Amino acid sequence: MIALAIAIVLANAWNQSLEAHESAPPGSALAELETLDVRDAEPRTGYSREGFGRAWADVDDNGCDTRNDILARDLSEVTYTERDETCTISTGVFVDPYTGQEIEFQRGKTTSAAVQIDHVVPLLDAWRKGARSWDENTMALFANDPLNLLASDGSANQSKGARDASEWLPPDETFHCTYVARQIAVKSVYALAVTPAERDAMRTVLDACPSEPLPSAASTATADAVDPW
Repeated sequence: MIALAIAIVLANAWNQSLEAHESAPPGSALAELETLDVRDAEPRTGYSREGFGRAWADVDDNGCDTRNDILARDLSEVTYTERDETCTISTGVFVDPYTGQEIEFQRGKTTSAAVQIDHVVPLLDAWRKGARSWDENTMALFANDPLNLLASDGSANQSKGARDASEWLPPDETFHCTYVARQIAVKSVYALAVTPAERDAMRTVLDACPSEPLPSAASTATADAVDPW
């Protein structure tokens, strides 16, 4: 009898959860989450960073590599090196979305790593959930897509590694909704799967913000080929 009562309670809770998710606002991250393929991750066999192309390639042909494009987008008060006054960031002020901390960025062998560029959906995670079937061009575009890139505190980025939302969320809880929504947007654009645990973790986050909008590529774009400086 006790087991039956527990089963009924769990079933009712599950049905209520499904009803809430089915009524998620159109255009919300929560609504989009329900459209993603759900399956177990594949083995990492065959994965290599090099398979996703040269790091920070200039895939949009604007004359600047992707790392500097993202720094220019995510930092304020930026200055440029004398050697490359249109692309290479020399200094800037960065408010890290993962920790909420402000970082004074300064380019240099011992200082540049303080601000790193994070793949919101890690490359290995993508490989294990659909990317292994892509061609080289698609993998390079994914690795340099502004939608999937955020400047971040170096130590936070290192602590994340290739873990998905079921295993890692930003230290600053106020950024959880935005972070998860961005992961969902990337996985939707590239038809990548989520694991059952990952989907459940994303649902848990978005239950607190069911109207969190799904970010678009346009809202996260870097400078285009028309030089804005």
